[in-house]
Amino acid sequence: MSIIEGQASRRVAQGDRALPDVDPLSGADIPLPPPKGDSDLRGSTPDDVEPPADALLVVRDLKKYFPIHKGFFSRHVGDVKAVDGLSFFLRKGETVGLVGESGCGKTTAGRTILRMEEATSGEVLFDGKKVFTMDRHDLRRLRRRAQYVFQDPFSSLNPRLTVGDALREVLTVHRLARGDAAQRRIGELLEIVGLSAEHGVRYPHEFSGGQRQRIGIARALAVEPDLIICDEPVSALDVSVQAQVINLLQDLQDEFHLTYLFIAHDLSVVEHISDRVAVMYLGRIVEIADRDDIYRNPLMPYTQALLSAVPVARPGHKRERIVLRGDVPSPANPPSGCPFHPRCHHPLKDADCAKIVPPLADKGGGHFAACIKVPLGSAD
Repeated sequence: MSIIEGQASRRVAQGDRALPDVDPLSGADIPLPPPKGDSDLRGSTPDDVEPPADALLVVRDLKKYFPIHKGFFSRHVGDVKAVDGLSFFLRKGETVGLVGESGCGKTTAGRTILRMEEATSGEVLFDGKKVFTMDRHDLRRLRRRAQYVFQDPFSSLNPRLTVGDALREVLTVHRLARGDAAQRRIGELLEIVGLSAEHGVRYPHEFSGGQRQRIGIARALAVEPDLIICDEPVSALDVSVQAQVINLLQDLQDEFHLTYLFIAHDLSVVEHISDRVAVMYLGRIVEIADRDDIYRNPLMPYTQALLSAVPVARPGHKRERIVLRGDVPSPANPPSGCPFHPRCHHPLKDADCAKIVPPLADKGGGHFAACIKVPLGSAD
């Protein structure tokens, strides 16, 4: 059996039930008929590629399923596959943008990476150490080096604590400073993010949305981390304030040599801040490449549709709009084969797309795309 046949036989699904790889009676392999000439399963996947030596974060086949229980006895009848096999890496000092529609699993992925949610399976390495096997003491040390900035800055701050007390709590828990040293550090943190030391005596409700997000960033900076996962940090802010917060994040990255996983759904914001971009759909990464490659030459039909919806800032210039058909499928009952095939507009879409789960394959030059209709070498 050829490599392509073997890959295809492992990735075939019919209806809601996966086809077996072997005959249950004879034990012999049951190969899928070879894909048509316009279906290409070649190319190495992120799991086949050795992470670079300067990789700070490595994610391998990460899955997070939420069980569905029904009936009087609360039987397990299925799973919501919020994250379904993510693999990527982050270099030190790099920003990777994680984009996709609402409900595609971006936030769950970020929370699972830092063990705010326990993973169903997979592996996360932070600076070479396995995150999912860390004990309580190792996990506290991880919290010093990896922080999270939440989407809603108001709900992430304790309304009963002043800003100064909230920052002091972080310094106390991690044994970084006490007394006058803590007070000086609080003033420094507030000034770093564009506020003043006098703001430390105020409560969260006394600030605007942009100011509260700056406080959330200050709290993340308090432990002097190496990695910050930014979960849509500007989506709830006005456009002018968005620019200020994005510029602040970039200045902090240059000053403190930070690494960002930047979760967002606004592709124009992601283009501005990211070095590489990963596009998610229904719990999976369907395309990942350098920022310029993604925006200049999107290979995955879903990425093409997303980019076609980005407004053009030139008067009189129109972009051809790709309107997707239907709704996003439920992660509790994803379609067989390619998860995007029911809405796909690719001219070569055929029965293979409904049968073969496309690998996230390198189509050339480190540009990975999960589409069997994109031939190897398309990104060169």
